Amino acid sequence: MADAERLAPRPRVAYLMNPSRRSSESIAIEANVVDAAARTLTSSRIHISQARIELIEKVSDSVRPDWPFAIPGFIDAHIHIESSMLVPSEFARIAVCHGTVATVSDPHEIGNVLGVAGVDWMIDNAGRVPLKFFFGAPSCVPATAFESAGATIDAEQIGRLLDRDEIHYLAEMMNYLGVLAGDKDVAAKLRVARQVGKPVDGHAPGLAGDEAVRYIQAGITTDHECVTHEEALHKLVHGMKILIREGSAAKNFESLRPLIDRFPNRVMLCSDDKHPDDLVIGHINQLVSRAVREGTDPFNAILAACINPIEHYALPVGRLRVGDQADFVLVEDLRDFKVVSTFIDGDRVFDGERTSIESVPCQRVNRFDCREKVAGDFVIRSRSSGQSETTVRVIEARDGSLVTGQSEAALRVVGGRIESDVSSDVLKFAVVNRYREAAPAIAFIRGFGLRRGAIASSVGHDSHNILAVGSDDESLCRVVNAVIAQHGGIAAGSQGDAHVLPLPIAGIMTDRPATEVADAYQQIDRFAKQTLGSTLSAPLMTLSFMALLVIPELKLSDLGLFDVGRFGFVRVEL
Repeated sequence: MADAERLAPRPRVAYLMNPSRRSSESIAIEANVVDAAARTLTSSRIHISQARIELIEKVSDSVRPDWPFAIPGFIDAHIHIESSMLVPSEFARIAVCHGTVATVSDPHEIGNVLGVAGVDWMIDNAGRVPLKFFFGAPSCVPATAFESAGATIDAEQIGRLLDRDEIHYLAEMMNYLGVLAGDKDVAAKLRVARQVGKPVDGHAPGLAGDEAVRYIQAGITTDHECVTHEEALHKLVHGMKILIREGSAAKNFESLRPLIDRFPNRVMLCSDDKHPDDLVIGHINQLVSRAVREGTDPFNAILAACINPIEHYALPVGRLRVGDQADFVLVEDLRDFKVVSTFIDGDRVFDGERTSIESVPCQRVNRFDCREKVAGDFVIRSRSSGQSETTVRVIEARDGSLVTGQSEAALRVVGGRIESDVSSDVLKFAVVNRYREAAPAIAFIRGFGLRRGAIASSVGHDSHNILAVGSDDESLCRVVNAVIAQHGGIAAGSQGDAHVLPLPIAGIMTDRPATEVADAYQQIDRFAKQTLGSTLSAPLMTLSFMALLVIPELKLSDLGLFDVGRFGFVRVEL
């Protein structure tokens, strides 16, 4: 597709030959049909009947400038719907506007809160809308034994989940150390996935060399955690498929994009975690457009975004072929990929301006059982008596990355208490167990840049305890209590000025519409940056990963400061 003229933007036209048709009636759509696998582009009429493509009638081998382009629907190959803070039914209402017809969804966020009952809740809610959600069985609930979650999903429960038609794969195996060590529970989960013939997703950030090969040979088929081109290439050549991730926090697209043209059948696109303000703007369509504008072959970009997930996960999603379910998207051109219409099972669920998907009522489920705190709960006392200064370990948060560093800082000791140093951006970081009453775990963190106040969230991967970063104990206490009062949410505050977004469903989601949630989220995000002084591009998203113990290097759980490299607890004070 070297001819740039063929990719140029086209005017929007009346392409739907029977736009007022009912869902049971046949329709024909005139479009320039893209067959990415065959690498062809023809002007054709797509005839749809009973939710399937009955005929693709070729009109010409040349492009019709007044017709849109038809491509298979976009698929997010790895996402936690819960990270959008939207329930699946509300996620669907905004995602179809960006041409998304399906997602490969790991429900381990709600699984960590409510166990299998949470997975059931997601499946039930998702089944009430036409977007095709394909859920996995969460392999690591809890993610590690070094944190307190709300539930456990063991190997026996994994087996029962994988036996179900609604469960399509074993979700990301984050316990790569358990895989390498031959842990019995991990091995049992991998074995049952093999027995039922369902793929296993991986999660192995930074794993390289022989260890990466052994991890792959255990039956792990994908990884979405690659940061560098070299890491991804090593895993690709040893048989793994790579999911190129660009979410609200982790952004790896730039370094991995060249793999799309080099391995067009072995890479997929995913967001992993997408916050509501970003989701309102775009989804996988953004990555496809960006790839093409940066030089990727459009056919290969469409394979990665639309076809490869269907083949890898054996998804019942249409590929824009005769006999397939009519799941496809009309776009204005093959450069910007502006969505004109989205079709799922032959129904137009987005018409270029609005979705036809209605909101559905949701049962509010949750688990939240801790009392409000006092400022004294956030004091860190020095082990050394009589000293005016002490040295502490510091978590180094990095913008646009889930990986943290670690450093040291010399801090003042006043009355036996170790003080933060706002001028050097060494702030207090607290994790509060929300499933039972317990003392908060406290450490120090650098990178958030808060000059005053504090931020808090019960979206805390993966156990979803309450995470908070603040400039002083009183502010920390205030925002933590604001989250507790709502039984879940995100909050930012300073000297009585507080903003709160309640998340009443499992403490991580709301049933409000996406645009409302995005507006509320953006208000808190702006407050954290403009009033509190955070220098991060996404402070609340970054905060949500600071207790994720399976991603290097230094993190904090509700049980203490955790060195991921040592895979054990370490002291805050050196």
